[in-house]
Amino acid sequence: MSSRIWTPAALWSERRSHASDCWRLVEAQHLTSTLKLTDTLAEQQMLEELLEETKPPLPPKTRELHYLMAAPFRYGAVYPRGSRFRRAGKTLGVFYGAERPRTAAAEMAFYRLLFFAESPGTPWPENSGEFTAFNAPARTTEALDLMSAPLNANRAEWTGLADYEPCQALAESAREAGIALIRYESVRDQERGANLALLSAIPFVGTSPKRTETWRIKLGTFGAQVIREFPRQRFEFPRSAFESDPRIEGMGWVRE
Repeated sequence: MSSRIWTPAALWSERRSHASDCWRLVEAQHLTSTLKLTDTLAEQQMLEELLEETKPPLPPKTRELHYLMAAPFRYGAVYPRGSRFRRAGKTLGVFYGAERPRTAAAEMAFYRLLFFAESPGTPWPENSGEFTAFNAPARTTEALDLMSAPLNANRAEWTGLADYEPCQALAESAREAGIALIRYESVRDQERGANLALLSAIPFVGTSPKRTETWRIKLGTFGAQVIREFPRQRFEFPRSAFESDPRIEGMGWVRE
């Protein structure tokens, strides 16, 4: 049976309300990288302001947002590699998050491992990497849920491990229809938690993260271990969790 083609009009008719947490992990380096280059906090602030002036502009509706929430929407620079709902090139930004911290951690663990899969000569890091998890809740009446009928009839297309073309085409139609958020299944989380792709900043509830947490990710021949500092929680993603992805399948796990 051929897949249904989702036109903007068809997608608009399937819109629904959505409200949930939206978790995202970022490297904690964003907090301290410029501090290494300055002697005082005043100097660091000046350096941050100068760096901000060199970055691509933010769309007007994102300029009041905390920078962690606004950053994915920067325009003007070429997006070097396509992602699930965004094509490579000068394309509109997408904020990727997840309804649960575990799902967001699984996504980050996968992409950290993907870096090493594409860099076979790089040894595993001796120490765990530090990440900031933040919750920026989202609410909208213009959402698509790819995990529910009738859109889940195309599940095989929405859950491609490396082929993002169907999702990118869907996102283009969704933008044309005025859709602001797409809820979809995580293919990295073994529990198949829900991810969120915000096509605009409109769904954000508030202008700053509601909550932040410190997480650590340790990579090695075993796969990935993810630990939250407080309150204490840990997840383990063995090698088998990601090896079905063709980009990870042939990775050399044993490294000197």
